[in-house]
Amino acid sequence: MSSKQRAQIKAIRNYFPQKKLTNKQLEKMVDTTDSWIRERTGIRERRLAETHETPSFMGAEAAKELLNDLSIDPMSIDCIVVATITGDYSFPASAALIQRIIGAKKAWGFDISAACSGYLYGLETTRAFVESGLYKNILFIAAEKMSSILDYTDRSTCILFGDAGSASFICQADSDENSVIIDSLLKMDGTGVEALYSPVGGSLKPLTEETIKAKEHYAKQDGRTVYKRAVVDMAEISLEVLKRNSLKASDLKLFVPHQANLRIIESAADRLGLPMDKVALNIEMHGNTTAATIPTALRQAELEGKVAKGDLVLLASFGAGFTWGATLLKY
Repeated sequence: MSSKQRAQIKAIRNYFPQKKLTNKQLEKMVDTTDSWIRERTGIRERRLAETHETPSFMGAEAAKELLNDLSIDPMSIDCIVVATITGDYSFPASAALIQRIIGAKKAWGFDISAACSGYLYGLETTRAFVESGLYKNILFIAAEKMSSILDYTDRSTCILFGDAGSASFICQADSDENSVIIDSLLKMDGTGVEALYSPVGGSLKPLTEETIKAKEHYAKQDGRTVYKRAVVDMAEISLEVLKRNSLKASDLKLFVPHQANLRIIESAADRLGLPMDKVALNIEMHGNTTAATIPTALRQAELEGKVAKGDLVLLASFGAGFTWGATLLKY
């Protein structure tokens, strides 16, 4: 046992809305085809949240299942961290709403806005809290209602994204450290802000009747720029984390990249020299759920028997900002 207190992901549970939006349905909405979408993105369908299925609702539903399965009293939670860019309100934080829903009255909390890197940014934050000894039990939520910020007449964005919620329980690792967060590296490049952002709705350019009519409040993307950066940056930061831990990609049981686009995932895996059977995928049926892609894909891989407790896993992300990162762990 090391002298340093370590942190672990104790368990993950997910929530997906029931409503589906298939490529065939999108054919009737925008100038596209099922084959065009599948060829370029690997996506067949995505889930769309109903009005009541907000990020706090989806996150709380996943959290209730998680806490029930682990037999954890909500009153024992020290802190709630929520990764989202589509919070229920501009303020207060979705963490406050989730605290209220699940009855975690002793917990404080906050939200993190790091888009598709939200899970890794939050994981590093919660790991630091546990390793410092400040907190023992942290509920970490990643939940997005991307459908609320999409223009469903813009095929460059509306075909990509879906809605989902995920809950992870972050706590002290057991003494044998069979399940432990080993290392993490995060980066940011603010020169990429305008390549993927929502230009209207903040204090720089508040919502007005004119901006709404012009559809300026929806997510905008320079797909080509994002694609190139995502492939290179996810692969390079993954290799950097592996190298500084004296590991090779072949040592991994599973690689869990952000589920942005199947082409991006395949290209990143190729740069790492990994076969696709070592890569976690859920993009086909869920699309890009932003902050929720990594935990939902990791949990699905666990349910499918592709990864088990103690296996060496590498998570990698790339998102708006630009933000990107890689986290090495024994799951």
